[in-house]
Parts: sequence; structure tokens; C-alpha cells
Amino acid sequence: MNHRTLCLSALAATLTACATGPTPNGALEQARTRVRSAQGDAQVVSLAPQELKRADDTLRLAEKAWSAGENTATIDHLAYMTGQRVTIAQDTATSLADQAVTAQASMERDRVRLAVRTSEADTAKQQLAESQRINAQKTTDLAVAKTQAERDKEMVERRDARVNNLEGLLADMKAKKTERGIVVTLGDVLFDSGKSQLRAEGMRNMAKLADAFRRDPQRTASIEGYTDSVGTESANLELSGRRADAVMAALVNLGVPSAHLTTQARGEESPIADNSTPAGRQMNRRVEIVFAPVPE
Repeated sequence: MNHRTLCLSALAATLTACATGPTPNGALEQARTRVRSAQGDAQVVSLAPQELKRADDTLRLAEKAWSAGENTATIDHLAYMTGQRVTIAQDTATSLADQAVTAQASMERDRVRLAVRTSEADTAKQQLAESQRINAQKTTDLAVAKTQAERDKEMVERRDARVNNLEGLLADMKAKKTERGIVVTLGDVLFDSGKSQLRAEGMRNMAKLADAFRRDPQRTASIEGYTDSVGTESANLELSGRRADAVMAALVNLGVPSAHLTTQARGEESPIADNSTPAGRQMNRRVEIVFAPVPE
């Protein structure tokens, strides 16, 4: 064998040795795959970065051992440890994600519970405000009603006092309280028979009536003339009207405002005694002064 042949043989042996390299390790390849998968999982990267780094560090130790040609048992152990740490990183990320979901659900429950309580508190506040408003309104209404009742009482007392005062003023004229008001009946002594001109003695009664009007300027009255049944009905009606007018004229002359007086001719109607007797007819020949109820 010459020198050239020896050199070629040595070169071929060297190339053969370089082409063969370390024998692939299945456990190591599996560990690499799992680490790459975990590094591509955003949940693991964000929630378990420390655990993922420890898995990657262990993988690097396994690769270094494989490159150094250490025994298979050592490389398999490191590959196994890498896989376990990847599992720890994944479990940690899953647990933290579940905890986050649970925490979020708890926060949502708390938020809903708070919203319900806030709503209940608002409702109670509104009900309280409404109750206070109603109570205040009732208090106001009660005060108004009390004030009005006091005013009504005072008004009734004033009215009764005025009625009693009028009755007192006209007591000697036998004034009577009736449903129509205070009534004073003037007998026919005011007039001569068949006449409508007031007699002189009748003027004293006119003065008392005028004085009653002066003491109570708001008083109004209706002057109603009546007759007995002697004569025709039309003549008696006409006569009763003239007598009522005569009384009104006398009162106006004494200062009573004419606007406060009215007259009515009643004639023979509403007799108060028997027209078949002289005494009864005398009673029926009369003029009634009807004082209207006191204005409120």
C-alpha cells in the first residue's frame, strides 16, 4: 500500500466518524416537544412563567448531557424531569386560571348582591320620603281643617250673636225666630180700617225697626202685607201691597237703604186667625217684617 492509498483510507475513516454523531434520544425529543408546546401556550406563559423557566432549564441540562455523550440513564432522567416540570407549569396555569374564573364569579355575585342592596336601600329611602311627605300633608290638612273649623265656629257664634242681638232689640215687638229668619208681626193698629197710611202711633215701631237696621247695616228684610177676608180678593191683595209699601217708605225715610228692603202683597192668604170673628179678622190684618238670615 502506497502513501496516497493510506491517506485516502484515513480520510474516509474520519468522514465516516463525523457522519454518524450521537445517537438520538427519544425521551429528550419528547421533552423538547413538550417544552415548545408549553412555550406556545399564552396561558402557561402568562400565569406560570417561573415553572416554565425551570422546565426549560432542565431541558438545557438534558441537551448538554446528551451533547457531552453522557449515559442514557442520565439523559432520560433529565428528560423525565423536564416533562414533570412542564406538567407542573401547565397545572399551575390551569389552577390559577380556574381561581381567576372563580374570583371573577365571586366578584360578579358581590356586584349583583351590592346592586340589589343598593336598589333596596333606594326603594326604602323613597318609601320613607313618600311616607314623610304624606304625613306632612296630613299634618297640613289637619291644621287647615282645624283653622277652618275655628273660623266656622267663630262665624256661627257671630251669626248667633247678631240674631240674638236682633231678637233682643225687637223683643218688645215680639220678634220670633223662624226658618225664614226673624219675623216681627205688626198688627192693623198701624193703619185705619181700609187705609194704607201709617198711623202716628205706628211710627214708634218704625223707629225701633230702623234702629235695628242701623245697628246691623247688612240686614235685609222682606215686608209682607196681609188682610182679612172682608171685601174682594183683588182689593185685599192691592190693599196689602200698599200697606207693605207704606211700611217700606217709612223705614227708608228713617235711613234704611231701600236696596235692603222688598215688599210683597199677600192679601187674604195665610190667615193666622178665624176671619169669621172681629178679633180674628183684626189679627189677620197685619204686616210682617221678615229679616233674612244673617249673611255669612
